[in-house]
Amino acid sequence: MINPKLIRNFSIIAHVDHGKSTLADRLLERTGTIPERMMRDQVLDRMDLERERGITIKMQPVRMQYREYVLNLIDTPGHIDFSYEVSRALHAVEGVLLLVDSTQGIQAQTLTTLAAARAQGCTVIPVVSKIDSPAARTDEVKSELAQLLNIAPAEVLMVSGRTGDGVDELLEAIIKRVPPPREGGEGAVAGGEEPRGLIFDFSFSKHRGVAVYLRVFDGTFRKGQSLAFHAAGKEFVALEVGIFAPEERPADALSAGEIGYIVTGIKEPGVVAVGDTIGTAKGALPTLPGYERPRPVVWASVYPESQDDLPILRQSLLRLRLSDSSLSFEEESSGVLGRGFRCGFLGLLHLEIVTERLKREFGLSLVVTIPTISYVVTMANGTREVIYTPSRFPEHGEITQVEEPWARVIIITPAHAVSALVQMLYDHEAITIGTETYHDGRIEIIAEMPLRELMRGFFDKLKSISSGYASLSYDILPERSADVVRLDVLVADEPVLAFARVVARKRVQEEAEKMVEKLHGLLPKQLFVTKIQARSGGRIIASRTLSAMRKDVTGYLYGGDVSRKKKLLEKQKRGKKKLLERGTGSVNIPEEVFMKMVQSSAE
Repeated sequence: MINPKLIRNFSIIAHVDHGKSTLADRLLERTGTIPERMMRDQVLDRMDLERERGITIKMQPVRMQYREYVLNLIDTPGHIDFSYEVSRALHAVEGVLLLVDSTQGIQAQTLTTLAAARAQGCTVIPVVSKIDSPAARTDEVKSELAQLLNIAPAEVLMVSGRTGDGVDELLEAIIKRVPPPREGGEGAVAGGEEPRGLIFDFSFSKHRGVAVYLRVFDGTFRKGQSLAFHAAGKEFVALEVGIFAPEERPADALSAGEIGYIVTGIKEPGVVAVGDTIGTAKGALPTLPGYERPRPVVWASVYPESQDDLPILRQSLLRLRLSDSSLSFEEESSGVLGRGFRCGFLGLLHLEIVTERLKREFGLSLVVTIPTISYVVTMANGTREVIYTPSRFPEHGEITQVEEPWARVIIITPAHAVSALVQMLYDHEAITIGTETYHDGRIEIIAEMPLRELMRGFFDKLKSISSGYASLSYDILPERSADVVRLDVLVADEPVLAFARVVARKRVQEEAEKMVEKLHGLLPKQLFVTKIQARSGGRIIASRTLSAMRKDVTGYLYGGDVSRKKKLLEKQKRGKKKLLERGTGSVNIPEEVFMKMVQSSAE
């Protein structure tokens, strides 16, 4: 059993691309956790997707031995979409390395992660990275960090993950500044026999089921114990316990203060969740604080290109949910693409990662619709409903009030982009709360805006007007009243539910004309004149007419009287008229047209 006083549990938190994974590589190298011959870049990033994009998607713990000390590092995702998982990981450690790129300075996500670390009571060690870069502003960024944390500049450490400069000093600072596992109080090392731990992540294997990653707060976990999840109420027997080195390595036991894993054998999706407490089946210790189910932020429908792949898509989503409890989905059907699934995601990056994994890991070809948010609708009869797909949004006249989630955004931008940014915030219905000027001339803007507008290409526009130098982070706020309406697209007088959207009332005319114009350019001509219309509020607000395709019914004729051609053309005219009178003049929208319409991002 390890003496808790020799344990240091910490995490690295940083904005995306500030050198977190590279610094983790050097820590593993200097502590001898991984032999030099087996080292590679981003060694803790296991997924090909992580290595290609240079971002951490799945958090990864690792145990390092430095002199007589045991250093447990939890490498966390840097993107705002995974802030809930990061907050649970921070609950499992006593200290954090706040990493700031010397070439970029403090970014929006730096402030968000710092606030999360302080909320969990973690000791913060400020670190300036990439000091070997020719573009480094080391002294400037060091002063920024010192001012942010209200400390002396000498307390800010400087490292290079590429060359290893400053890593030895950083290891010494971790031992000196990060306290050993907390003792006393709720959720602390109690020294009792009954085990209790916090789940901060988990993985899945088809042979062993779910393996939970946990921080042990009380007692000792051993193989063969009868355990249970507090929130899920599910009981199981521990098939194996162990540590991360960084591969999973079986151990005799996991005691208070340690970080490790337990193989549960559970193969049911939705049972294990990040933030849940694990303990004995009939234990008396209370649940550790802070557990809540992750709440989806955006929704999108996912359909297989071939309906024959629907069972494979269902099984693939279930498999992904075994390692990602924040993914939610339910089956739905579309008159155009058939059956698929309506999925909830933590954000746009989460959506992108899940769909990319479905394609790569399971070989699926998918159609993914435009992401939307959920609305709380109060009906005329007083009932309240949560609507998360535009096709289910009530018609005009059935609603008394609509509420939508808002977001609090922090933007840090160069001064030259401020005027364009202010106009963009106005266009996206944002309310500016406050501003602050950094000593290097950059401006921090705090604003609140509808989440709907944040998802309407806001981040891409921000990068465009700032030439890629602005950074953004956001937190979800409670619902507020919304002035939105449903916009339907009709083809040959028939509404196409898959094209339905919920848009701001003030932009409904603009959006209607844009969608009608786009569909007019994509839809092939039919045998009859086809109307393409947009409807909102019970009236048609945009319309285009697609002329009929004229089949050459006289092409095979040659010579003879002209009356023969007239007779065939008249017969064609009567046939088109009968087609519409019988009600069979419907339009089958080609799959490629549908895909271009539903996959186009809102501008």
